Amino acid sequence: MSENKVEIIVGGCVLAVAIGFALYAGKLTGFAAGNDNYELTATFRSADGIDVGTDVRLAGVKVGRVTSMALDPATYRAGTTFTVRQGIDVPDDSAVAISSEGLLGGNYLEILPGGSPFFFAAGDQIEFTQGSVSLVSLLMKFVGGDDSGDAK
Repeated sequence: MSENKVEIIVGGCVLAVAIGFALYAGKLTGFAAGNDNYELTATFRSADGIDVGTDVRLAGVKVGRVTSMALDPATYRAGTTFTVRQGIDVPDDSAVAISSEGLLGGNYLEILPGGSPFFFAAGDQIEFTQGSVSLVSLLMKFVGGDDSGDAK
């Protein structure tokens, strides 16, 4: 009988540690409920390299994450919804760009703040966007010797 009590106590401790770890991991990654965030939206011509869960950064600091992506069938643009931490006011003339961490790094959404004294409210759409740049197309232009910008 004492073995059963020990097994139950150890099992309960293991279960409590597992639940605590799951809650901590959820809070750390931003997937936990109860985060104080507000949502903004933006559309991109090309959203290559980003997906749900991608970081949203401002001045290199993570301030949110992408929560949903969908194709707008009317405009053929990639619609994204992302969160920004409460207390971080984004000026309403700001832009959003898909940036790369480097040649081998991943992509993230970068908020490029404007100078307006007015700020976006929850649910607003950011109009000024810059989609991702394809490394392959840049290399093809370089190798192909695109002369369209040269003065002759």
